[in-house]
Amino acid sequence: MKELKYDYLIVGSGLFGAVFAHEANKAGKRCLVIDKRNHAGGNVFCEHIAGINVHSYGAHIFHTDNKQIWDYINQFASFNHYVNSPLACSGNKIYNLPFNMNTFYQLWGTKTPAEARYILNQQITSLNIKDPANLEEQALSLVGTTIYEKFIKHYTEKQWGRDARYLPAFIIKRIPLRFTYNNNYFNDRYQGIPIGGYNSIIDKMLSGIETRLTSDFFKDRQFYESLANKIVFTGKIDEFYNFRFGPLHYRSLKFVHEVLDMEDYQGNAVVNYCDTSAPFTRIIEHKHFEFGQQSKTVVTKEYSYEGTSDAEPYYPVNDPGNMSRFKLYQQISSNEPNVIFGGRLAEYKYYDMHQIIASALKKLQMNLEWN
Repeated sequence: MKELKYDYLIVGSGLFGAVFAHEANKAGKRCLVIDKRNHAGGNVFCEHIAGINVHSYGAHIFHTDNKQIWDYINQFASFNHYVNSPLACSGNKIYNLPFNMNTFYQLWGTKTPAEARYILNQQITSLNIKDPANLEEQALSLVGTTIYEKFIKHYTEKQWGRDARYLPAFIIKRIPLRFTYNNNYFNDRYQGIPIGGYNSIIDKMLSGIETRLTSDFFKDRQFYESLANKIVFTGKIDEFYNFRFGPLHYRSLKFVHEVLDMEDYQGNAVVNYCDTSAPFTRIIEHKHFEFGQQSKTVVTKEYSYEGTSDAEPYYPVNDPGNMSRFKLYQQISSNEPNVIFGGRLAEYKYYDMHQIIASALKKLQMNLEWN
């Protein structure tokens, strides 16, 4: 039997592919990484504009409660002490997120947890929603009318492109309410932004590993499959199977970047726009992720739209129809001994960065143990 040139062909140089390739290379495996984009790093890629690391595909804030994962990622970069404290703009007023005592004071003038709980409980009880039938009812049953109407309804409808009454309840499993004056969005112990941006992490992970950019797996599939014993596939699972059971649907995002000739535009890294006065869902001001003092600033407006076949997929639409189709793809993928499916597109699942790293490490370890 002819020995192939590589042990692993890794399709996609995002975080899953880069971690897998790095660890496989350390284990003595021969790896080839390919990516159809003209840069490595997938959606954590940063552009350097006006002296600022711009998150090209939306804000990426690293956070985890897992010390092993935190220690792992710190091999590749030092992290700053950025704490994610987004703001919400609604009715031309600014409020703190996540929903906490600062938010409740801004809404109702309440100063104590007991006062805030009383108002919330009054609203929730008066609605008498026992078995939420859709996202709107689910949200109302969790936070009442004021918070839902000011912050959730229109933001969610912009994000998903659908009336909240026609979205499934499970999209919002819970809405965190904090009865402390704490604007830290994440509860995780470890949080920050890599100093120098995410590119430095990916570059170190892929150092010494053959990486081919602008290389589309599907444009020369037979050739690429002939190169390696196994494939690590991080693209869309439905595309891998030529959409045999129909396409899986995604919401996509459009990012409009602007360089502004001013030191500071909004005074915060992230501001969500929660009403219909703005067509975008949020504005990101990138310099605040790294406490920048540059004379200019770069802001990004983020728009959500229905993903088409040629649009970049971001958020899986995990409704019953899509999940039924995905299960069919899952079933046939389980019979692929030489293909490892990993990441948000291959697993049709939204992942945070720390979860992606943990998944890549686990799947590589399992694969090494089987062989």
